[in-house]
Amino acid sequence: MLHLQDRLTRLSLAPELGASLVNWQAKANGQALLRYTDEAALASGNPRRMGCYPLAPWSNRIAGGGFLRPDGWVTLSANTSHDPYPIHGSAWQQAWQVEHHSDGQAHLSLDSTVPFAYRATLEVRLQEGCLSLDLQVTHQDKAATWYGLGLHPYFPRYRDTRVRAHARTVWLADAEQLPSRQADIPQPWRLTTAQLLPAETVDHAFSGWPGDCVIEHPSAGYRLVCSASGAEHFLLFCPHQQPFFCFEPVSHPINAHHLPGRPGLKLLQAHDTTSLGFKMQYQAL
Repeated sequence: MLHLQDRLTRLSLAPELGASLVNWQAKANGQALLRYTDEAALASGNPRRMGCYPLAPWSNRIAGGGFLRPDGWVTLSANTSHDPYPIHGSAWQQAWQVEHHSDGQAHLSLDSTVPFAYRATLEVRLQEGCLSLDLQVTHQDKAATWYGLGLHPYFPRYRDTRVRAHARTVWLADAEQLPSRQADIPQPWRLTTAQLLPAETVDHAFSGWPGDCVIEHPSAGYRLVCSASGAEHFLLFCPHQQPFFCFEPVSHPINAHHLPGRPGLKLLQAHDTTSLGFKMQYQAL
């Protein structure tokens, strides 16, 4: 693992496990700022049990066995045992290389040929309690291809956890948990002002997000003030009666490859680049 630190926080990373962030903690008291990764979770080698991992060259699920690009069909297979659809791209299931590492910064890279050729880089920085993640992907295949990016952080959830993140619409899912239409956001899911997380399970994409978010944990004594770039959407995953939730900045909604207009996706020619950034500022209450 790699270890970073600044005056207020410390961070561990596992480049070989999909460039996963393992633990981010406050130095003063050891408070977990992302969901805590214990020894068993780390030993599993599964990024889905870590604190955060990058999503490339798409976020969440793609239906239909693949998608159409200008030169023809790209076939995709399920890449997990728990989901019938290919999910979260391929970068999280490959080992990344360490290009540079210092006390407060790490630069990781991945040259992938799955499911097509691309190069990804992840810049991780710590400065005065601010964790910055900058994900960039360059298309390296001859055929132009649709791309989307995201980050998948897991956050602790307490009884008084509140989230503020304004959005205009939510994508409602059909019976197969794939979005079929946009709708007004139901009151329990409206996070225009800081709200307790919904009690019921939520697993939806929200659109029209300006990119700012505040996550407050009064009983744990801190908040995270967050901002994203290259992401006009977020995914909110609140599993029922679990001590964590996910707030994922993403460039596109679920199954965007098959939605009208392919919202948020970018068609990249060879050597074209797309990027997404996310900053989380730790503040003690």
